[in-house]
Amino acid sequence: MPRVFLVGAGPGDPDLLTVKAARVIAAADVVLYDSLVDPRVVAMSRAGARRIDVGKRCGRHSASQAEICRLLVAQGRTGALVVRLKGGDPMVFGRATEEMGALRAAGIDFEVIPGVTAATAAAAALHCSLTRRGVARSLHFLAGHGAQSGLPAHDWVSLTKSGGTLVVYMGGQTLPGLASHFIEAGMAPEMPAVAVESASLEGQRILRGTIGSLPGQVVGAKAVGPVIVLIGEALAEPDELDDLLLRAEAGG
Repeated sequence: MPRVFLVGAGPGDPDLLTVKAARVIAAADVVLYDSLVDPRVVAMSRAGARRIDVGKRCGRHSASQAEICRLLVAQGRTGALVVRLKGGDPMVFGRATEEMGALRAAGIDFEVIPGVTAATAAAAALHCSLTRRGVARSLHFLAGHGAQSGLPAHDWVSLTKSGGTLVVYMGGQTLPGLASHFIEAGMAPEMPAVAVESASLEGQRILRGTIGSLPGQVVGAKAVGPVIVLIGEALAEPDELDDLLLRAEAGG
Protein backbone atom coordinates (compact mmCIF):
# COMPACT_ATOMS: atom_id res chain seq x y z
CA MET A 1 0.00 0.00 0.00
CA PRO A 2 1.40 3.45 -0.91
CA ARG A 3 2.49 5.69 1.95
CA VAL A 4 2.33 8.93 -0.05
CA PHE A 5 -0.95 10.40 -1.28
CA LEU A 6 -1.58 13.38 -3.55
CA VAL A 7 -4.98 14.46 -2.34
CA GLY A 8 -7.48 16.88 -3.86
CA ALA A 9 -8.82 19.13 -1.10
CA GLY A 10 -11.64 20.42 -3.31
CA PRO A 11 -12.64 24.06 -3.83
CA GLY A 12 -12.80 24.91 -0.13
CA ASP A 13 -15.90 23.60 1.59
CA PRO A 14 -14.75 20.61 3.72
CA ASP A 15 -18.08 18.88 3.05
CA LEU A 16 -17.01 18.50 -0.58
CA LEU A 17 -14.06 16.25 0.30
CA THR A 18 -14.33 12.68 -0.88
CA VAL A 19 -14.75 10.06 1.84
CA LYS A 20 -11.39 8.57 0.89
CA ALA A 21 -9.63 11.93 1.11
CA ALA A 22 -11.06 12.58 4.58
CA ARG A 23 -9.98 9.12 5.75
CA VAL A 24 -6.40 9.51 4.50
CA ILE A 25 -6.04 13.03 5.92
CA ALA A 26 -7.20 11.82 9.35
CA ALA A 27 -4.59 9.03 9.30
CA ALA A 28 -1.65 11.09 8.02
CA ASP A 29 1.63 11.47 9.87
CA VAL A 30 2.71 14.39 7.68
CA VAL A 31 0.53 16.86 5.74
CA LEU A 32 2.02 19.23 3.16
CA TYR A 33 -0.65 21.74 2.16
CA ASP A 34 -1.09 24.69 -0.17
CA SER A 35 -2.41 28.12 0.81
CA LEU A 36 -5.68 27.53 -1.05
CA VAL A 37 -6.54 24.55 1.14
CA ASP A 38 -9.17 25.57 3.68
CA PRO A 39 -7.81 25.53 7.27
CA ARG A 40 -10.73 23.32 8.31
CA VAL A 41 -9.48 20.63 5.93
CA VAL A 42 -5.95 20.81 7.33
CA ALA A 43 -7.42 20.61 10.83
CA MET A 44 -8.93 17.23 9.98
CA SER A 45 -5.46 15.70 10.37
CA ARG A 46 -4.77 14.11 13.75
CA ALA A 47 -3.31 16.14 16.62
CA GLY A 48 0.13 14.53 16.39
CA ALA A 49 0.53 15.00 12.64
CA ARG A 50 3.22 17.30 11.29
CA ARG A 51 1.60 20.04 9.22
CA ILE A 52 3.82 21.83 6.70
CA ASP A 53 2.57 24.94 4.87
CA VAL A 54 4.25 25.10 1.46
CA GLY A 55 2.23 28.17 0.57
CA LYS A 56 1.57 27.77 -3.17
CA ARG A 57 -1.15 30.00 -4.54
CA CYS A 58 -1.50 31.23 -8.12
CA GLY A 59 2.19 31.84 -8.69
CA ARG A 60 2.85 33.25 -5.20
CA HIS A 61 4.48 30.74 -2.89
CA SER A 62 6.86 30.43 0.02
CA ALA A 63 8.51 27.31 -1.40
CA SER A 64 9.55 26.69 -4.99
CA GLN A 65 8.15 23.67 -6.79
CA ALA A 66 11.60 22.07 -6.69
CA GLU A 67 11.74 22.57 -2.93
CA ILE A 68 8.30 21.04 -2.51
CA CYS A 69 9.33 18.00 -4.55
CA ARG A 70 12.46 17.54 -2.45
CA LEU A 71 10.46 17.85 0.76
CA LEU A 72 7.84 15.38 -0.45
CA VAL A 73 10.50 12.82 -1.37
CA ALA A 74 12.34 13.33 1.94
CA GLN A 75 9.16 12.77 3.94
CA GLY A 76 8.18 9.80 1.77
CA ARG A 77 11.49 8.08 2.43
CA THR A 78 10.86 8.08 6.20
CA GLY A 79 8.05 5.55 5.83
CA ALA A 80 5.54 7.97 7.34
CA LEU A 81 2.07 8.27 5.87
CA VAL A 82 2.42 11.48 3.87
CA VAL A 83 -0.46 13.52 2.43
CA ARG A 84 0.20 16.23 -0.14
CA LEU A 85 -2.94 18.39 0.00
CA LYS A 86 -3.76 20.43 -3.10
CA GLY A 87 -6.69 22.76 -3.67
CA GLY A 88 -9.29 21.45 -6.10
CA ASP A 89 -8.10 18.39 -8.02
CA PRO A 90 -4.37 17.52 -8.13
CA MET A 91 -4.56 16.79 -11.86
CA VAL A 92 -6.08 20.15 -12.88
CA PHE A 93 -3.43 22.89 -12.83
CA GLY A 94 -2.06 21.34 -9.63
CA ARG A 95 1.58 20.80 -10.70
CA ALA A 96 1.06 17.12 -9.94
CA THR A 97 3.25 16.05 -12.87
CA GLU A 98 6.41 17.40 -11.23
CA GLU A 99 5.62 15.81 -7.87
CA MET A 100 4.71 12.44 -9.34
CA GLY A 101 7.89 12.52 -11.39
CA ALA A 102 10.00 13.23 -8.30
CA LEU A 103 8.35 10.36 -6.40
CA ARG A 104 8.83 7.93 -9.30
CA ALA A 105 12.48 8.92 -9.65
CA ALA A 106 12.96 8.21 -5.94
CA GLY A 107 11.22 4.84 -6.20
CA ILE A 108 8.42 5.90 -3.87
CA ASP A 109 4.94 4.48 -4.47
CA PHE A 110 2.09 6.96 -4.37
CA GLU A 111 -1.62 7.25 -4.96
CA VAL A 112 -3.68 10.15 -6.29
CA ILE A 113 -7.06 10.93 -4.72
CA PRO A 114 -9.13 13.25 -6.93
CA GLY A 115 -11.03 16.24 -5.62
CA VAL A 116 -13.87 18.50 -6.75
CA THR A 117 -12.35 21.05 -9.11
CA ALA A 118 -13.26 24.74 -9.06
CA ALA A 119 -15.06 24.58 -12.41
CA THR A 120 -17.72 22.17 -11.19
CA ALA A 121 -18.01 23.95 -7.84
CA ALA A 122 -18.65 27.20 -9.69
CA ALA A 123 -21.21 25.54 -11.96
CA ALA A 124 -23.03 24.19 -8.91
CA ALA A 125 -23.07 27.65 -7.33
CA LEU A 126 -24.51 29.11 -10.54
CA HIS A 127 -27.07 26.30 -10.98
CA CYS A 128 -25.73 26.18 -14.52
CA SER A 129 -24.57 23.20 -16.55
CA LEU A 130 -21.30 23.88 -18.35
CA THR A 131 -22.48 21.80 -21.30
CA ARG A 132 -25.85 21.85 -22.98
CA ARG A 133 -27.20 20.05 -26.01
CA GLY A 134 -27.30 22.34 -29.01
CA VAL A 135 -25.53 25.18 -27.17
CA ALA A 136 -22.23 23.96 -25.72
CA ARG A 137 -20.94 20.51 -26.69
CA SER A 138 -17.37 20.95 -25.43
CA LEU A 139 -15.63 22.18 -22.30
CA HIS A 140 -12.18 23.75 -22.20
CA PHE A 141 -10.09 24.34 -19.06
CA LEU A 142 -7.52 27.14 -19.50
CA ALA A 143 -4.79 28.62 -17.33
CA GLY A 144 -5.27 32.34 -16.85
CA HIS A 145 -1.60 33.17 -16.51
CA GLY A 146 1.68 31.87 -17.87
CA ALA A 147 4.83 30.73 -16.15
CA GLN A 148 6.01 34.32 -15.67
CA SER A 149 2.56 35.51 -14.48
CA GLY A 150 1.81 37.06 -17.87
CA LEU A 151 -0.78 35.99 -20.41
CA PRO A 152 -0.45 32.38 -21.57
CA ALA A 153 0.14 31.52 -25.22
CA HIS A 154 -3.26 30.09 -26.09
CA ASP A 155 -4.65 29.64 -29.60
CA TRP A 156 -7.23 32.36 -29.13
CA VAL A 157 -8.87 31.92 -32.54
CA SER A 158 -9.38 28.17 -32.13
CA LEU A 159 -10.79 28.61 -28.62
CA THR A 160 -13.15 31.33 -29.83
CA LYS A 161 -14.39 29.16 -32.70
CA SER A 162 -14.82 26.06 -30.54
CA GLY A 163 -18.36 26.99 -29.58
CA GLY A 164 -17.92 25.39 -26.18
CA THR A 165 -17.67 26.68 -22.64
CA LEU A 166 -14.32 28.13 -21.59
CA VAL A 167 -13.27 27.91 -17.95
CA VAL A 168 -10.32 30.09 -16.98
CA TYR A 169 -8.49 29.14 -13.81
CA MET A 170 -6.42 31.81 -12.04
CA GLY A 171 -7.73 34.41 -14.47
CA GLY A 172 -8.85 37.21 -12.18
CA GLN A 173 -5.76 39.37 -12.59
CA THR A 174 -5.24 38.78 -16.30
CA LEU A 175 -8.90 38.91 -17.34
CA PRO A 176 -8.66 42.31 -19.12
CA GLY A 177 -5.92 40.96 -21.39
CA LEU A 178 -7.66 37.63 -21.87
CA ALA A 179 -10.90 39.36 -22.84
CA SER A 180 -9.08 41.57 -25.35
CA HIS A 181 -7.50 38.53 -26.99
CA PHE A 182 -10.84 36.73 -27.24
CA ILE A 183 -12.60 39.74 -28.72
CA GLU A 184 -9.74 40.34 -31.19
CA ALA A 185 -10.05 36.66 -32.18
CA GLY A 186 -13.69 37.17 -33.09
CA MET A 187 -15.65 36.57 -29.89
CA ALA A 188 -18.68 38.82 -29.58
CA PRO A 189 -18.31 41.34 -26.75
CA GLU A 190 -21.81 40.30 -25.67
CA MET A 191 -20.74 36.69 -25.00
CA PRO A 192 -21.99 35.72 -21.51
CA ALA A 193 -19.26 35.51 -18.89
CA VAL A 194 -19.29 34.93 -15.14
CA ALA A 195 -16.61 35.25 -12.46
CA VAL A 196 -16.93 33.29 -9.24
CA GLU A 197 -14.76 34.22 -6.28
CA SER A 198 -14.14 31.65 -3.52
CA ALA A 199 -16.49 29.06 -5.03
CA SER A 200 -18.25 26.90 -2.39
CA LEU A 201 -17.13 29.05 0.56
CA GLU A 202 -19.12 31.40 2.77
CA GLY A 203 -17.49 34.44 1.15
CA GLN A 204 -18.41 33.31 -2.36
CA ARG A 205 -19.23 36.15 -4.79
CA ILE A 206 -20.71 35.86 -8.27
CA LEU A 207 -20.23 38.54 -10.91
CA ARG A 208 -22.33 38.17 -14.06
CA GLY A 209 -21.67 40.04 -17.27
CA THR A 210 -20.25 39.61 -20.74
CA ILE A 211 -16.72 39.12 -21.98
CA GLY A 212 -16.77 42.84 -22.74
CA SER A 213 -18.03 44.03 -19.35
CA LEU A 214 -16.76 41.42 -16.89
CA PRO A 215 -13.11 42.58 -16.71
CA GLY A 216 -14.19 45.96 -15.34
CA GLN A 217 -16.53 44.31 -12.85
CA VAL A 218 -13.79 42.02 -11.57
CA VAL A 219 -11.29 44.87 -11.22
CA GLY A 220 -13.89 46.92 -9.35
CA ALA A 221 -14.76 44.04 -7.03
CA LYS A 222 -11.14 43.81 -5.75
CA ALA A 223 -11.39 40.09 -5.11
CA VAL A 224 -9.17 38.60 -2.41
CA GLY A 225 -10.17 34.96 -2.89
CA PRO A 226 -9.40 32.75 -5.90
CA VAL A 227 -11.38 33.71 -8.99
CA ILE A 228 -12.52 31.36 -11.73
CA VAL A 229 -14.00 32.75 -14.95
CA LEU A 230 -16.55 30.95 -17.12
CA ILE A 231 -17.29 32.09 -20.68
CA GLY A 232 -19.80 30.87 -23.24
CA GLU A 233 -23.41 30.64 -24.36
CA ALA A 234 -24.14 28.05 -21.64
CA LEU A 235 -23.67 30.85 -19.09
CA ALA A 236 -26.61 32.84 -20.46
CA GLU A 237 -29.66 33.42 -18.30
CA PRO A 238 -32.24 30.57 -18.49
CA ASP A 239 -34.66 32.40 -20.80
CA GLU A 240 -31.82 33.35 -23.14
CA LEU A 241 -30.60 29.74 -23.13
CA ASP A 242 -34.04 28.54 -24.16
CA ASP A 243 -34.00 30.94 -27.12
CA LEU A 244 -30.52 29.75 -28.13
CA LEU A 245 -31.63 26.11 -28.00
CA LEU A 246 -34.74 26.83 -30.09
CA ARG A 247 -32.61 28.58 -32.71
CA ALA A 248 -30.10 25.73 -32.72
CA GLU A 249 -32.86 23.14 -33.21
CA ALA A 250 -34.30 25.26 -36.01
CA GLY A 251 -30.88 25.41 -37.65
CA GLY A 252 -30.59 29.16 -37.32
